[in-house]
Amino acid sequence: MKFQWDIFLAALGLAMIIEGLPYFMAPHATKRTLGRIGEMPGKVLRGIGLVSIAGGLAFVAVSRLLLG
Repeated sequence: MKFQWDIFLAALGLAMIIEGLPYFMAPHATKRTLGRIGEMPGKVLRGIGLVSIAGGLAFVAVSRLLLG
């Protein structure tokens, strides 16, 4: 199986676009939100991260099953 650089780079670019949107569209709200995140305990952040990873993996798996 050959590594598909085009798909990898497209996914990386899309992730960068999505990550950059809050900073561009609402910088003040983003600062407030990041301040609140900084106050959360590490255990809560790990839980949020785990749910995000699981959701992303599920999304990729379902899309690969449905779209081939």
